[in-house]
Amino acid sequence: MDSKANSTNSSGDLKVNIKIKLAALWASVTFFYIYGDYFELYVPDKIQGIINGTSMLDNPVKLFAASVLLAIPALMVCLSVILPSKSNRLLNILAGIFFTAIMLLIAATSMSEWRAFYVLYALVESALTALIVWYAWKWEK
Repeated sequence: MDSKANSTNSSGDLKVNIKIKLAALWASVTFFYIYGDYFELYVPDKIQGIINGTSMLDNPVKLFAASVLLAIPALMVCLSVILPSKSNRLLNILAGIFFTAIMLLIAATSMSEWRAFYVLYALVESALTALIVWYAWKWEK
């Protein structure tokens, strides 16, 4: 058995590879995106707007753009594990900064009684993506 693979720190915790940490953070961010969009369906008039075609994603181009945008964090789960270290580090820093900025903008522009949950999720997502940037930045070269 490889002793390095099972190394622990002074408190007895198993040392987790940076790639696994980054993948776990991206998975968590992706779950928050899904939960936020799901809970948004309970905001008054949201479903009616979808039915009427007056929602934010009211045409194929916007829907496709949103799909591409949200595919990135989901893809980062596997890319964080399979990419070589150098490109992995850079991609995590860039994607992390990009999504932190987007979610902070969403948090700042979504303040309302019915969207308090959305602001909370945006702040949590921002913290997680900032943590991704921090871990990737600290990654030993």
